[in-house]
This record gives sequence, structure tokens and C-alpha cells, in this order.
Amino acid sequence: MNFYKTRQQKRKFYDSDEWKSLREEVKKRDNYECQECKRNGYVTIDTNEYSESAKRKKIQLVVHHIKELEDHPELALDMDNLETLCVNCHNRMHGRLFQPTKPKWDDERW
Repeated sequence: MNFYKTRQQKRKFYDSDEWKSLREEVKKRDNYECQECKRNGYVTIDTNEYSESAKRKKIQLVVHHIKELEDHPELALDMDNLETLCVNCHNRMHGRLFQPTKPKWDDERW
């Protein structure tokens, strides 16, 4: 059984051809739509926008492990444990909410 505890182990998994192929199958199965948005009555799809700064397509959708890869390595390639999410929903699922910080300069004080 593989273990995915370190960043290097996870990177090796996510760079594998097997993962890349399965990831595309999951997106296709989910109609290239965010499943969390869909559950909440919204539609978020892949837009195929291009990022000039990154020189690649902007990432709109990701494939999420419902049961975490680190905790359940046996489910790493199980399609029933995978779902398509938009980047915002994926960040929310992992507790990565980015709150805008208040600017240092606030004209309304003056």
C-alpha cells in the first residue's frame, strides 16, 4: 500500500499518469461541473481561460478526494471517492478561506 504523508510523496502521486488519466475521467463523469455548487443550486464550469502570467490554462476545476488521500491511501484511485469541485469550493472544503486584508491606507479615516 502506498502512503502519502510527505509533500514529495503526494507530488509524485499527483504527477503520475494514472492520476492524470483518472482525474480527466472524473471531470468527464461530472460534466465538467463543480458538484458542490451543483448541490447548492449553482453552476460552475470549466471556462478554458488562459493565464498569460502562468503561461497555461487557468485552473477552474479540480478533482477532490472526499476521504483525504493522506488518511485513506487505499482510496486514492477509487472513483467513488473523487468528485469535481471548483477552486473556491475546494479551498472551502480544506478550510483555506482567503479573506481580503484591510489596506494599510484607508482614505475614509481622513
